[in-house]
This record gives sequence, C-alpha cells and structure tokens, in this order.
Amino acid sequence: MTVIVIPVPPGFTITPAACIAFSLTGSYPVGLPDEVESHLQALEMTTGKGFGDRANALLVSVRSGSVFSMPGMMDTVLNLGLNDDTVAGLAEGTGNPRFAYDSYRRFIQMFGDVVMGVESQRFEDVLTAKKAEVGADHDTDLSADDLKDLTVRF
Repeated sequence: MTVIVIPVPPGFTITPAACIAFSLTGSYPVGLPDEVESHLQALEMTTGKGFGDRANALLVSVRSGSVFSMPGMMDTVLNLGLNDDTVAGLAEGTGNPRFAYDSYRRFIQMFGDVVMGVESQRFEDVLTAKKAEVGADHDTDLSADDLKDLTVRF
C-alpha cells in the first residue's frame, strides 16, 4: 500500500517464528517483550501519543497475518490500549462519549473472543438483552451510558 502511496499507519511486525516458538514452548522467545516495548515506544514517538495516556492514548490494532492476503479470514483486535481510564479520556477528547464507549465495548468483545476464547455468542446475548432492556432496535440506538454499562457486563 505504501508503494502506491496509500497512507498506512505506523506499526511493527512480530514474526511467525515468535508465534511458533510460543506454541511449542508456552513462553515468549527471549527478548521479545523488550523488543515489543521498544517498538511501542517508537510508535509513541512517531505518533505523539502514549500507550495508556488518558489525555492522548495510543491505540493499536493487533492483526494476524499470512503470506497471502486473506481479508476477513484472520483474527484482529482493534483499539488495544483502551481501558476504563483511557476510554474516559477518549470521550472527553473527542466530545463523543458514545463513540468512545462503543469502541471500548467492541474492544472488550474482540479481546474476549480472540484472545481469551470466550464464545462470541455470550457477548451477543448480553448485547441483545441490553437492547431489550432499553427498548433499542439496533446497536446504534444505544446511548453512551448503555454502552458503558455493556462494558461492565462484558
């Protein structure tokens, strides 16, 4: 994408070798945590944002990869870096608490499903119950407070 001059956010790659090593041993390769920390610091410098910074949070996406392009087929976790503190800062900074809490709700749902192995239907059931509780037909009918409550329930 950069070759054809499409803007691509800065990032870094963890090689498949690290994943394979973890799968085989159950532990990270020596030096990997320090390397990730170093790359996160570089992203902070490049973006002017801070990972965990309430006022100006660096949010990252963690995407699976493949030798071949497989859009929609690989796992992704968006908005890593949101937590109870940074989501409040995002709501304040954007002036849009609904956007902030919807992003947080989606992050918790993706993390639970992809990383923790929580059955995705459990999240859908909680969402459906919340919509019924407040009389909402669609996700977009939920208020910021509704979405904030969902993050607690999730």
